[in-house]
Amino acid sequence: MKSKGLLFVISGPSGVGKGSVCAKLLAEESNLRLSVSDTTRAPREGEKNGIDYSFITKEQFLTNVKNDAYLEWAEVYGNFYGTPKEAVERNIQTGTDTLLEIDTQGASLIKEKRPDGIFIFIAPPDYSTLESRLRGRNTDSEETILKRLKQFEEEIRRMPMYDYVVVNDDLDGAAAKVRAIIVGEHQRFANTTVFADLFSEDDKL
Repeated sequence: MKSKGLLFVISGPSGVGKGSVCAKLLAEESNLRLSVSDTTRAPREGEKNGIDYSFITKEQFLTNVKNDAYLEWAEVYGNFYGTPKEAVERNIQTGTDTLLEIDTQGASLIKEKRPDGIFIFIAPPDYSTLESRLRGRNTDSEETILKRLKQFEEEIRRMPMYDYVVVNDDLDGAAAKVRAIIVGEHQRFANTTVFADLFSEDDKL
């Protein structure tokens, strides 16, 4: 009997490098799949449907909401985003681990529906490093940078709901720590029910 897959939920502030950590994990872990969110916004340059997001119409999205098809969903700046429930459940039932990169608000909603998930917060070494990374991207206005830093103050208040906090002061090191969490979670007794049949009453010596 094959064991079920696990759900790993990763959050962290903008600029912390959680996307880079996730990309490295996905490239190195063959049994790990990224949960692709639905969105009603238009694709950006270079984005591919079904890989970066599943791009659907607002009507389709609202129908999915009505049918309780999402683990969580939200409206952001007039566009809808949601985590499809069916794909996550299918991965888990077939023994494939699922990686979900999401903000802290979405993570709190998912924890209500999937408390068995493993929640990991990617944190910067300190506030000044995060600010430096945001400014170093040269992609955001000053107003946006200040908004993201303010949002970080809200995000760290939600840190206690996470099972693990990984400081990303080095990409390879942070990815290695998350990989160790994945390996460790598979060794936990609660996640090794596949072995129960090997030690049934009838098989005792």
